[in-house]
Amino acid sequence: MKEQNIKLGISIGDLNGIGGEIILKTFEDARMLEFCTPIIFASAKTITFLLKHFNLDINFQGVKSLDTVIEGKLNVVNVWQDNPQIKFGEESSTGGSYAIKSLKAAVEALKSNKIDVLVTAPIHKATIQSEDFNFPGHTDFLNQELEGDSLMFMTTEKLKVGLLTDHVAVRNVSDKIDAKLITQKFNTIQNSLIQDFGISKPKIAFLGINPHVGDNGVIGDEDDITLIPTLAQLREKGHLTYGPYAADSFFGSGNYKNFDAIIAAYHDQGLIPFKTLSFGKGVNYTAGLNKVRTSPDHGTAFEIAGKGIASNSSFKEAVYTALEIFKKRAEYAEITANVLQKQPRKKQYSGRSRGN
Repeated sequence: MKEQNIKLGISIGDLNGIGGEIILKTFEDARMLEFCTPIIFASAKTITFLLKHFNLDINFQGVKSLDTVIEGKLNVVNVWQDNPQIKFGEESSTGGSYAIKSLKAAVEALKSNKIDVLVTAPIHKATIQSEDFNFPGHTDFLNQELEGDSLMFMTTEKLKVGLLTDHVAVRNVSDKIDAKLITQKFNTIQNSLIQDFGISKPKIAFLGINPHVGDNGVIGDEDDITLIPTLAQLREKGHLTYGPYAADSFFGSGNYKNFDAIIAAYHDQGLIPFKTLSFGKGVNYTAGLNKVRTSPDHGTAFEIAGKGIASNSSFKEAVYTALEIFKKRAEYAEITANVLQKQPRKKQYSGRSRGN
């Protein structure tokens, strides 16, 4: 498949945040249209307002349906006909409700293969909550809508961090982690590294659950009882799993450079060092699904929304990453199909007995 034929769906995020700004700044560079056909799920009126507000000169094509998308152009699908008032920097249910309208329309298009990949602009976890949408964020919603076991996988070219638990209160983390979860998340990350990033034999490190991996039970026994035995079982099966390592020194020492991916026990244990090392260049990739979805490594940034100073670097990286993973998956599927075709077929039993 040619790069320009990849249909890139984009959900606009919270209207009062920086989503619209970073999307449009990304496609202000017309060269981006050489790589894909971007499709924003919003409305022509909303995009026109944003272009005027940020003084951006970008041509776009408003379309009523995905069947009329024009290849090589910036397309805007009219998900709503009204003209919602945008109040930059304000947390409101209105901003959240339009974010969900955009997201749901984009996901439906992804499920029906009307788009090839999805890049989501930031939403606000409080403003999106309603009777129709009761999820802590994108990942859990996508896990329901798309096949697979979703996993938050923060990626750059040289650093990839996955999580055993993501949007879970710290007091509940240890209760969530068991051998089944550890094995499941490991398998998801290993499979993603192989099919999505082209790493044939990935080396994966685990961070300990407790400080200093529990110091032999002095600071908690979860590592000794659960994590260490499970990693030993994975190694016995031939997997390249390492650790657990004490989280406080793992990144500062540069040890992370020795591995293809790191699995952290909980959200901040993994995301604080990731964002410290790569903020603005990182990508949030939802691994483990049958479709490709990425997003920037930051939130709605209400404090700078509407000021025209938001950086689109992470969003642009999210676009590039989505396109690269889509192509890697296609290559992997082709290689796998060729291998299966070359395997000798077993002779089928005819049902006849000798001598009869």
